Amino acid sequence: MADEHTNLTDEHGMDENIGVDNPVKAKKAGLIPTLLKYIAITLAALIFIVTVVVITVNLMSKRGQSQSEYPIAEEYRDSREMLQYYSAIGAVKTFTKDVTPGTVVVNVELGYPQNDKTTSQELTARLVELKDFLRGYFQSKTIAELKQEEKIKIEIRNQINDNILSKSKIKAVAFTQYDIIEQ
Repeated sequence: MADEHTNLTDEHGMDENIGVDNPVKAKKAGLIPTLLKYIAITLAALIFIVTVVVITVNLMSKRGQSQSEYPIAEEYRDSREMLQYYSAIGAVKTFTKDVTPGTVVVNVELGYPQNDKTTSQELTARLVELKDFLRGYFQSKTIAELKQEEKIKIEIRNQINDNILSKSKIKAVAFTQYDIIEQ
């Protein structure tokens, strides 16, 4: 019988000692591939997540760039032209054209580009015309009309450029005093 047992193990390729060593070798052999499999899955997932995040951030930054850029206030300040002001006109005091006239006291200064000798010379040469125009302009307005200060500045600038000055143009009108006194 012992011979039969030996024959059975030899015929089928089985060894009595295999049963003892086999579970340890099976655990070692199965552990490394399993570990490598999990590492590969983790790396693949990590690469996928990083790729999706990078693509999403790039798409969002391209779309959001035009919407999120705001000009800095200094850009506006630097873009304004520096002006020199002609202040020889002095104060103009006159009455309004209301039924009960009010008194207007205005000190007007005219802005022109810096180092512009032509405008400065023409304003000086036409000083009397400027004072007469300003007095007549304020006499032709009511108190209600004179309360729109920005509109008044634009009208004065345009009329001086169109009707009084011929060689040059003023860029701005500023009031250092603008008093309207109702009676």
